[in-house]
Amino acid sequence: MKSAYLYVRVSTDEQKRKGYSLPEQEERLLKYCEYNNIEVKGIYCEDFSAKDFNRPEWKKLFLQIKNKSSIEDKNILFIKWDRFSRNVEYAYEMIGMLRKYRTTAMAIDQPIDFSVPESTVMLAVYLSVPEAENSRRAQNIANGIRRAKQMGRYPNKAPIGYINLTLLDGKKIIAPKEPEAGLVKWIFHQIAKNTQKLEEIRKIANNKGLLCSRSHFFRLIRNPVYCGHVIIRFNFEEQQTIKGTHEPLIQETLFHKVQNIITTKRKVTAKTDELKALFFLRGFLVCPICGRKLSGSFSRGKTKKYPYYHCQGSRKTRINAILLNTCYQNKLQQLVLSNKVIELFSYVLDDQDIKKQKTQYLSERSLIERKIKEEESILSKARKLFVVEIFKLDDYNKLKAENRVNSKCLQKELQDINTKLRNIERQTKLLGKKIFTDIFQGFSDFDIADKKHLITLIPPLNINFQTGYLSLSLNETLSKVLVLKSNQKIIKNEFY
Repeated sequence: MKSAYLYVRVSTDEQKRKGYSLPEQEERLLKYCEYNNIEVKGIYCEDFSAKDFNRPEWKKLFLQIKNKSSIEDKNILFIKWDRFSRNVEYAYEMIGMLRKYRTTAMAIDQPIDFSVPESTVMLAVYLSVPEAENSRRAQNIANGIRRAKQMGRYPNKAPIGYINLTLLDGKKIIAPKEPEAGLVKWIFHQIAKNTQKLEEIRKIANNKGLLCSRSHFFRLIRNPVYCGHVIIRFNFEEQQTIKGTHEPLIQETLFHKVQNIITTKRKVTAKTDELKALFFLRGFLVCPICGRKLSGSFSRGKTKKYPYYHCQGSRKTRINAILLNTCYQNKLQQLVLSNKVIELFSYVLDDQDIKKQKTQYLSERSLIERKIKEEESILSKARKLFVVEIFKLDDYNKLKAENRVNSKCLQKELQDINTKLRNIERQTKLLGKKIFTDIFQGFSDFDIADKKHLITLIPPLNINFQTGYLSLSLNETLSKVLVLKSNQKIIKNEFY
């Protein structure tokens, strides 16, 4: 008695177009096996495309065949060859793999006798026709989409901020969808300000409720559909822009401004910045032998590299960069603001009216906290209505999602106000304790540009290239602002 595995496949569009169904195919295959006295070893049914063999049930069937004895002849039955595959290349590859495991694939409505050499011609026809149908269908769909775009319509899936709608006459359009549309507008306006990094804007938008991955976000800000345009692509190089019939979310001028910002060429300066940060005294050091400015580079040791300031002309002048940097920083941190400057800063802080700002921020925080409680109350009431089945599941989920977005926005506003209040508290402590007089304590955290500017104002002098000992020089103006931490005396033009 012969045996066989039954394979039943259908895709959703085929089921609608041709009336195929899984039960119908299975019933016909079972009747065929009963009539021909074939034992059914297993039935594998799936709703999946046949463009390749990356299908869940087919993988299970193929694994079953591989695990069976290689001596035993095995068969796979299906209705037609288009159930097996709609791609000639993958079909022949799979047939070859099945033969390795002594397995024969056969369509009961399109039988082929593989013992006859000429039968391979019919197999080629049976496999080619489904692929040709797919290619023709794909081409017709592409032509239809292109014609719709030429008329200014957007027939694809609506991008974030829009929703697909069908008019009474059957035409499909896209329309703005809130709150996503408002968030998309906010994104473009924030980028146009050019004050934040794109990644920071994306994270804030996500916190506001925009569900968008990083790659999708960068496609979003380059999509001209938001300024009312539709792109028609003819090939990889040729494309055309058409004025769309849908409602734009932003102005065309704003879109082009954003494109200029995000397409500005950015240099990769990570390694260069790291070297500049390490050799921040470069350009301010002079060789005592030849008078040239010192350069900076690494010297390879037994286990690692060591940074040095050195003269390219005179090989004798060299000093460890970390040692000299530390000596300069230590000297700099011995300086504090004079008492008169501290008094001036106190007047400046008083002019800012910190108490008034604090009162305003506290009022805003109280208002936001009240709104947060209201959102929690709304969600609690909605949950009770859902439990007693007054609220439907879809309505409850919609309200819950909207509540989540509003709560995130309010929490972000609350966080910003708390930050402002902490800054005011910090200013008050600084004014009371006068700890802001040590203005160079955070020198190591300064930006490289700030360090360079500071060194220009306070350059190193009289450097001992053996010990790293040095002195600092101040101009007449700075000598009135800075004093030594130890004795609080006004610093002279050249000191220690």
